[in-house]
Amino acid sequence: MSEIAIEVKNLVKKFGSFTAVNDISFNVNRGEVFGFLGPNGAGKTTTIRMLCGLLDPTSGIGKVGGFLLGKESDKVKQNIGYMCQKFSLYDDLTIAENIDFYAGMYQTNRATRKQQMEKIIKQAELTESKDTITGTLSLSVKQHLSLGCSIIHEPKILFLDEPTGGVDPISRKKFWVVINELAASGVTVLVTTHYMDEAERCDRIALISAGQMIACDSPANLKSKLMSNTLFEIEVDQVMKALELLRAQPFSRDVSLYGIFLHVLVPDAKYEKEIRETLAKANLNVKRVDKILPSLEDVFVFLVEKQQAEIAKGKK
Repeated sequence: MSEIAIEVKNLVKKFGSFTAVNDISFNVNRGEVFGFLGPNGAGKTTTIRMLCGLLDPTSGIGKVGGFLLGKESDKVKQNIGYMCQKFSLYDDLTIAENIDFYAGMYQTNRATRKQQMEKIIKQAELTESKDTITGTLSLSVKQHLSLGCSIIHEPKILFLDEPTGGVDPISRKKFWVVINELAASGVTVLVTTHYMDEAERCDRIALISAGQMIACDSPANLKSKLMSNTLFEIEVDQVMKALELLRAQPFSRDVSLYGIFLHVLVPDAKYEKEIRETLAKANLNVKRVDKILPSLEDVFVFLVEKQQAEIAKGKK
């Protein structure tokens, strides 16, 4: 049985009358890369801040590394690493001075700080001198340096809150190589993201929307849950008119815009005929209707729209 590194049961966080995190539960195993996927404002950052001991839960129970949230927050902070998109590197300090500052803050062994600095510089693929002023570095290099500083005390649990926001795709890929290496060494990583390609790299993903967890499973299992239905990608003129028409049809389980195309979820492949007939009756030019496998984005859009429909129904 896998050792549980993070345990959350019915966690709630309210700010006045606003519920930012609404009754979520999940476990994260030791050495697992666990992703939080959701739009801005979904509750991802609030959850991470609770798990890091920076916010007390309104209700519910959470344990990180065996320490109880709200009651043992200091012990939680001592045993984790935390990095967000705006990790506080000091731009007016050199690379070496930043590393030395965080090594001192985390009270690491002075005898090993030189080796730690060399390890971080190598990990971040820094070609600049360690005496380079940090403010002159590119965003991607800063993020790699930030990651190194956040794990200089070798924590067993690492929280990354949208750590690659604004970073180019190549740098993001390199960043994830480091994340996977950390996980392989036994470090538990919980990472929030709104990038679908990053979510695919996680062992499991929690899909978060409007403060609620709407699904939690591996990327492959999440996508396979829609395999009992058939997904079509449609290229058609007047795409918004086509979207409205197809959404009104009883055979449509879900219709969403995917770039300049439509993705239409139906119970069976035989409904291709009905799709074409519906669009033809409206004198829309259909360029193609292709059966495709659902992507993680298809799953996420489908579940979010289903949640929103249920919320709207409950308000009536």
